[in-house]
Amino acid sequence: GAMWRGAAAAVLCLAAAWILGRGFEPRARLLSPAELHRYRGAPGEPGLYLALLGRVFDVQRGRKHYGPGGAYSGLAGRDATRAFASGDFTPAGLVDDVSGLSPSELLSIHSWLSFYRDNYEPVGKLVGRFYNENGTPTEALREAEAAIEEALKFQAEKKQQFPPCNSEWSSAKGTRFWCSRQSGGVHRDWAGVPRQLFSPGGRGSHCVCVRSSGPPWGQTDSSQHSDTGDLDHPHLQQYEGCHPLAEQCVLLT
Repeated sequence: GAMWRGAAAAVLCLAAAWILGRGFEPRARLLSPAELHRYRGAPGEPGLYLALLGRVFDVQRGRKHYGPGGAYSGLAGRDATRAFASGDFTPAGLVDDVSGLSPSELLSIHSWLSFYRDNYEPVGKLVGRFYNENGTPTEALREAEAAIEEALKFQAEKKQQFPPCNSEWSSAKGTRFWCSRQSGGVHRDWAGVPRQLFSPGGRGSHCVCVRSSGPPWGQTDSSQHSDTGDLDHPHLQQYEGCHPLAEQCVLLT
């Protein structure tokens, strides 16, 4: 009997450990801004934390980035969510106000949040803009999460409209871009032609496949449009030296 009881206890321990490991946070602390500010990794301070959208992470393992003298030390000991989107590390930029950010800036916050969730230990919540003193999400957090959700939907639609090109590079032949009916992992009944898509805000471009016939995206009535698909979209540009309707394009390096 004793042996069986021992085994049962061990199984229960395992089950408990499994539940605790599943994002169920028994130690989810609530920190005030003043308390969080003590966690900047300086000698004599209790550790190295940062907050993003009110969620506090222990970033001790990334000490060379976030600790004193590190490139991102300004993010430590506070919630500077806006800086993750804007890249502004001045005191004016190191704030948690996310109002008025563009969809691409909101996506940047979303991907940083995933990064911290995957790589660092969650500590708890910061009482302030995003959580109240009971640790309940505030209206500001609900608005931010709804805006991020909206940006993700927009991004998914954009990818249907402008699927990424296939590409390969070699030092001898340069870069080759081409379109197929499944390039970018978007299965469709058209291949499209390569174009540069510029993101609003002008942070570079990437190669996408663009439908070259039929009405523009999201419009069904072809009578009032030229039969050129999305080729006239204002954020697109042709690759120099490539035929406008070629399904592949080689850029010499």
